[in-house]
Parts: sequence; structure tokens; C-alpha cells
Amino acid sequence: MASRPRPRGVPDPARRSQGGGDRLARRLGTGDAVVIGLGSMIGAGVFAAFGPAARAAGAGLLLGLLIAAVIAYCNAVASAQLAAAYPVSGGTYVYGRERLGHWWGFIAGWGFVAGKTASCAAMALTFASYALPGPWWAQRALAVAAVLGLTALNHRGVTRTALLTRVLVATSLTALAVVVAGIAAGGHADPSYLGGDLATGGVYGVLQAAGLLFFAFAGYARIATMGEEVRDPRRTIPRAIPIALFIAVAVYLVVGVAALLAAGPDRLAASDAPLTTAVEAAGAGFLAPVVRAGGALAALGALLALIAGVGRTVLAMARNRDLPGGLAAVHPRHRVPHHAGIALAVVVCVLVAVTDLRGVIGFSSFGVLVYYAVANAAAFTQPAADRRWPRRLNLLGVAGCLVLVATLPWRSVLAGAVMFAVGLTGRWLVLRRRAAAVADGDRDRPAP
Repeated sequence: MASRPRPRGVPDPARRSQGGGDRLARRLGTGDAVVIGLGSMIGAGVFAAFGPAARAAGAGLLLGLLIAAVIAYCNAVASAQLAAAYPVSGGTYVYGRERLGHWWGFIAGWGFVAGKTASCAAMALTFASYALPGPWWAQRALAVAAVLGLTALNHRGVTRTALLTRVLVATSLTALAVVVAGIAAGGHADPSYLGGDLATGGVYGVLQAAGLLFFAFAGYARIATMGEEVRDPRRTIPRAIPIALFIAVAVYLVVGVAALLAAGPDRLAASDAPLTTAVEAAGAGFLAPVVRAGGALAALGALLALIAGVGRTVLAMARNRDLPGGLAAVHPRHRVPHHAGIALAVVVCVLVAVTDLRGVIGFSSFGVLVYYAVANAAAFTQPAADRRWPRRLNLLGVAGCLVLVATLPWRSVLAGAVMFAVGLTGRWLVLRRRAAAVADGDRDRPAP
């Protein structure tokens, strides 16, 4: 029987099996992929996004959480379907190029790299704020040390990254379980907080909360961006992405309900550490150290997975000359994109020194929502032979992403628009210069 044609952009398996010098090693199974996805999700929403979401929507943040989860599911199945057909590093950057054209791929890749680089800074700052209550300069120094240490670990190989992420996810989930139990047993939870005005901020507020909380669900993309390192990607990726997402949604719902019962939307909205506030309001202040430890470990796990995922997208963009070619280098021994990782670490360390934690959440959501809008559009164009879910989910995903982008805080929308304008203008100038160089070369070539 004739073999199925290989999709455009997917490397020849024979070449991969020969250990080509620019290819990554396939070492991750389903469990590893699920854990890496969870490591990217568990932490961001629970320890960082509930406060801004409560400011936008009050108790309506639970509605926002459900809306974000539905849109995240649409994005997850689109990513899984595309990753099964194109199991290479780069995620939607590759899918957009193959299904929609080079410019759409660049838009997705640029949005992902910029948004998730901001997320790296946010997670480093979250880790430092929970691990070291104290002067701001000491927290920034600790955040920089965390970025450098995890970058060095990631350079040792993807299996070490998956192993440490597994430990951090297990520890974080245990800490969250203790926190929820403490709130339940504290004796001060008030059910009236859940029955309050769900329309605080109106429909716009609920949608803005959904956009901010979407920041918490984007970790499943890390599985797709690491498609070149997953064993049996056509089977593993479509299984791992929905599993990781459903676990994260369940965790966020339980923690969100518990936090609202304990502290109410007003106190959550005013807090930089909403779970610590919830524990103290519930009369279980003795668990505050557990909250701090859980927040620090969860943020550390998310940062580790983010570093791995962003580095792979930078690798893919550099291979196609959308970023400097030197970033496409793969370490000859550890088989990881070490130049991309070093460049990412430098940028994140700079952001850690100058960035405010709350501001980068909206900016990150802007970039990542645009990224997933492109993913849904690309999945919509796939032929029936590559489809695993109906096209209507792709349409819902595109519409949902665009609505959430439009309802983010205006400063985040402005910063995101400027970021895309800079990237697109820069690519246009580079392509124009390359075309001029080719034309000059043709003129200098002697006539036959």
C-alpha cells in the first residue's frame, strides 16, 4: 500500500533517524508531555491572574474562567490536530506558514515569542515575590538567578527538563490541595460571596477577566512547540494537550471557588497575592507559608516549561530566517537549541529588571491570543484526512480569541499593537533588503 504523503515542512523521518546535526531528539512520551503542559499552566493563573480578573469582573471572574476554558479548548484541539500533522518544533509559527502563508506564520511566531517572553519575566517575578518577601532589589536578583539557573538546566537536555517539571507540578498540586482544605476548614468562608453581583463590570468586565485568565491556560502550547521531541507525535500530542487542559481547568475552578468563598471579590481584587489573602481571610493564616512555597514552586515550574517552549519557537523562526540564523544552532551533545535559550535568558533578565508583574499579564495574553487565532484559522484549512475535530470549533476559537483581545485592558492592547507593528515592519524591511541584494547580484552576473 502506498505511504501517505508527508505534509510540507515536516522533515524526512529517515533524516531524523540518522541523527541529523540540526534535528532534536524524540525523548518525550505522553506522560512527559502532559506534565510539561501542566507545568506551564499550574501557577500562572492560580498565583497571579485571579487578582486582576477580580478587579475586572468581581465574582463574575468564575464566568470569565469558564469562557476562557471554552476558548482554550478550541485552541487546544486545533493545536493538537496541527501538531499531529506537523510534528516539528515551532508550533503555530510552522502551522501558519504551511497552511496560510509565511506572513501569517510570522505573525503567530512573533506573537508567541514576544508574549511568552513576557510570561517568562512574569513567572520569574512571581517566584521571587513568593520565595523572598523583602526588598524589591533582592527579589529582582533572585528572579534573575532563577532564569539563569533554569536556562542552564534546560541546556542539559529535554529529559531533565521533563523530570524536574514533574517534581514541581506534583509539589505545587499538593500545596494547592492543602490550601483549599485549609480554606474549607477555616470556618470563615462566606457563600454569599458567590451569590453576589456577577455582573460587576458588565459583559465587558467578564470578557476582560476571561482574557486575563486565558494567560493561565496557554501552557498546552508548550506540548505542540516541542513536537519534534515527542515520541509518536500523531498519537501522543492529541492525547496530551486535552488531558493537560482539563486537569488545569478543574484545578482553577476549585481554587477560584475556594478563594472567592474565603476572601470575596473585593479583597482578591486589592491583593497582589490573592491566595495568601484568601487563606488569611478564612482564618487559616498558619498556612501562609504553604501558599508561599506552592506559589514559588508553581512559578518555577511554569518558568522552566516556558523557557523550553519559547526556545523551540525561536529555533523554528531562525531556521526560516525570520530571526537571526545563529539562533537555529542545536547543541551537538544535548540536542537542545542552546543559542536560542541563551538569547531568551538575556532578554528575560532585562525584563525582570524593569517590568511590573501586573502589566505583563495583559501583554502576554494579547500576543498569545493572536497566536491562537492563527492556529484556529490554520486548522480550519486542514483536509479531512488530517481532521480530528469539527471545523466549527476552529471558527469559535478564532472569534473567541479576537473578542478577548479586543476586551483586554487598553494599555495591553496598545502595547501589543505596537509590538506587532515593530515586528511586521522589521520583517518587511529585511525582506526588501534581501530582494534588493538578489536584484543587485543578478545585474552583476555576466551575460551568457
